[in-house]
Amino acid sequence: MLADGDLVLRPIKLRDQRPWREVNRRNRDWLRPWEATIPPPTPSGPIAHRPTYRQMVRHLRSEANAGRMLPFVIEYQGRLVGQLTVAGITWGSMCSGHVGYWVDESVAGRGVMPTSVALVVDHCFRTVGLHRIEVCIRPENRPSRRVVEKLGFREEGLRPRYLHIDGAWRDHLVYALTAEEVPDGLLSRWHRTRSRRTSQDSAPNTSRNTPGNPA
Repeated sequence: MLADGDLVLRPIKLRDQRPWREVNRRNRDWLRPWEATIPPPTPSGPIAHRPTYRQMVRHLRSEANAGRMLPFVIEYQGRLVGQLTVAGITWGSMCSGHVGYWVDESVAGRGVMPTSVALVVDHCFRTVGLHRIEVCIRPENRPSRRVVEKLGFREEGLRPRYLHIDGAWRDHLVYALTAEEVPDGLLSRWHRTRSRRTSQDSAPNTSRNTPGNPA
């Protein structure tokens, strides 16, 4: 389990099915444009079907046991509000993985997602032993891009038609971070960034309408 204040990341469980489905149902329109879909079958390829919740969890846990994935649900103030998965974990000379996530629209803008990503990146670098983390995002998904930009991920370029999303092959921007770039931890850097922004937002505006300084 990973935690920071009201935020908790923990392994996904079969008994999360009811709250997980409820959050997905309420956020159907919010999530649909960014959700992975299954491409049409090729003449020689197998026919794939969207897994049930139980099949999804069993697959995630099997991949986790094999060291290829870290699947979490996100809880905020005691309520399930999203999901975050480190997938594609590769060892050997690469030691990398990529992060995917979604969050309940009702808590968007509260720092839930940047904090979640920072927590899991620190876990990957400091505990798991990975060296590089990628996040691939559709160029049109400005809220998701803001998450990684706030955290200081580097934009590395475009991967054309990278993933099948919302019924078609979509381009994705690649953002990345390596362990050397956050020697003191990503979560601590994120907290410092939030504190500076809060101080700036609360500081009085003295540039206009002050004595001797007409508007």
